[in-house]
Amino acid sequence: MSTEIKAPVFPESVAEGTIATWHKQPGEACSRDELIVDIETDKVVLEVVAPADGVIEEAIKGEGDTVESGEVIGKFKEGAAGESKPAEKSSGGSEASGAGKESGATGGAESSANTQSGEAILSPAARKLAEENNVDPASIKGTGKDGRVTKEDVQNHVDAAKSSSGSSKAAAPVGDMPEVNVQQGERPEKRVPMTRLRASIAKRLVNAQQTAAMLTTFNEVNMGPVMELRKQYKESFEKRHGIKLGFMSFFAKAATEALKRFPAVNASIDGNDMVYHGYQDIGVAVSTERGLVVPVVRDVDGLGLADIEKKIVEYGTKAKDGKLGIEDMTGGTFTITNGGIFGSLISTPILNPPQTAILGMHKIQERPMAVNGQVVVQPMMYLALSYDHRMIDGKEAVQFLVAIKEMLEDPARILLDV
Repeated sequence: MSTEIKAPVFPESVAEGTIATWHKQPGEACSRDELIVDIETDKVVLEVVAPADGVIEEAIKGEGDTVESGEVIGKFKEGAAGESKPAEKSSGGSEASGAGKESGATGGAESSANTQSGEAILSPAARKLAEENNVDPASIKGTGKDGRVTKEDVQNHVDAAKSSSGSSKAAAPVGDMPEVNVQQGERPEKRVPMTRLRASIAKRLVNAQQTAAMLTTFNEVNMGPVMELRKQYKESFEKRHGIKLGFMSFFAKAATEALKRFPAVNASIDGNDMVYHGYQDIGVAVSTERGLVVPVVRDVDGLGLADIEKKIVEYGTKAKDGKLGIEDMTGGTFTITNGGIFGSLISTPILNPPQTAILGMHKIQERPMAVNGQVVVQPMMYLALSYDHRMIDGKEAVQFLVAIKEMLEDPARILLDV
């Protein structure tokens, strides 16, 4: 019995998606709930699984094709056994990267059906990679079903050839550009299509700069008290809660207390209305291979440090695996971003609309400071608060940042609410 394979129903905030990767090709058997295709939206990668045991009968939409919510993208035959010979019907589409599964993918039309070259049976991605690297498919031993040569088989063959070639002339990698053998004086380039997520990020950041009256105020905080607290209790904290005590939970709790004192920083602008939120949902910026995502830790005021740390670790793992859902990233009344983990000493973070403020953490660096008339070396961190001047006055922004500084330099203030 044939059934339609449909794209998931997208949330209201997502208009359309792109077929990122067909993990199963026409003619390939698959088990119930096995992943068959990834659909990339401007927020997350959605996975479509097999409805039952059977075989992919037809791929109506190829990799790179745009699909709408609930649109039919293929056909599935329930109960059928996988064919040893791949289907001949193909559907063109340009290959796109999805959730970091195939880093360094290049755009190009390729069929969604497996093709046969000589005696080797290749998947479309494997055939394309073999052609790009001038590799004879017949020289590669396939590890896929029925001896099919997979993309991984080709990549392994190419890597082995490079390592055995010794000191061959190679260009230094540029960003995420793969190594290529070039002659002296040549200038290698690589052109890849922008993913939906990165295109969406670019659009939102530009929009934030064009529509908001964005300013940034700076301060610095002595991280010694927090570091001493962590050092004193880290072992007992981890033993009791099963999670390490990090810096982000302290910043989240300090920001929550400061947000309660300065409601405008926790507000948002909706047209001509100012919306004040009576709760603190704090977004934590996470860098992934696909781009920056901001999962939201909700109702932080009611969470302990251990609860916050567990949520951050959970979101970090999901982001790395491309498993964040729309519900994980929607909402949020305030955002914290930590460029310090990459070594940033100071920066001006950009607003995450419709929020009106974002706090930037940075690298902890020992610096000589004047303490009671004496020069003392202290572990210092620069803080940056970018805010929308349409909603927040400079006085409020500065006082908000000072409140965070004071609570971090004397963590007892967080507990005592003073």
